[in-house]
Amino acid sequence: MITIYHLGVSQSDRIVWLMEELGLPYQLEWYDRGPDRLAPAEYLALHPASMAPVIRDGERVLAESTAIVQYLAHKYGGGRLTVAPNTPHYADYLYWLQFNNNAMSGFFVKSALKAAGGHDGGIIGKMAQRRSEGLFQQMDRHLATSAWLAGEEFTLADLMSGFALTTLPAVSGQKLDGLPNVQRYVQQLTQRPAWQKAMAIAGPQARRP
Repeated sequence: MITIYHLGVSQSDRIVWLMEELGLPYQLEWYDRGPDRLAPAEYLALHPASMAPVIRDGERVLAESTAIVQYLAHKYGGGRLTVAPNTPHYADYLYWLQFNNNAMSGFFVKSALKAAGGHDGGIIGKMAQRRSEGLFQQMDRHLATSAWLAGEEFTLADLMSGFALTTLPAVSGQKLDGLPNVQRYVQQLTQRPAWQKAMAIAGPQARRP
């Protein structure tokens, strides 16, 4: 059985979401953040990369969201939620599968500036803000002609992008104003039964069982 090492309010909630989408059994081990909001040493020791999420499959311990979701979908999900290379939406699938990493980079840059006692109004903060806004505007234009990010079916690209559109705004106050297609898309994501169950178990408002 897959073990998900879940860090409270982190991107590991998407791994729970994936397992619920695929209907696969898993064990959840919960780690709370410390008073400084950082991961405890016990969590950082799980993997050399010292990041969330982390899973265990037998003797294999794996980190990095994009690697984990593809590993699980292909090894245990029969390739469900993936897109085959010989299909029209494969390029979109690959592109949007990486979107969350790009969207998160701007958030982390601005957070680091504030944590260092600065503000996000300098050139670095402005560059991060412009990059973030550009990415979401691009997504909005794309969703004007597509139900999901890689065509007419929900895929891993949508699951990976969900954190930047649901959990991150919930904890950071980030707004999605002026993005009508993204707002419609977020409603689609949050209406999925697997998303709702995963957020009840491991979302930003969930608590250790």
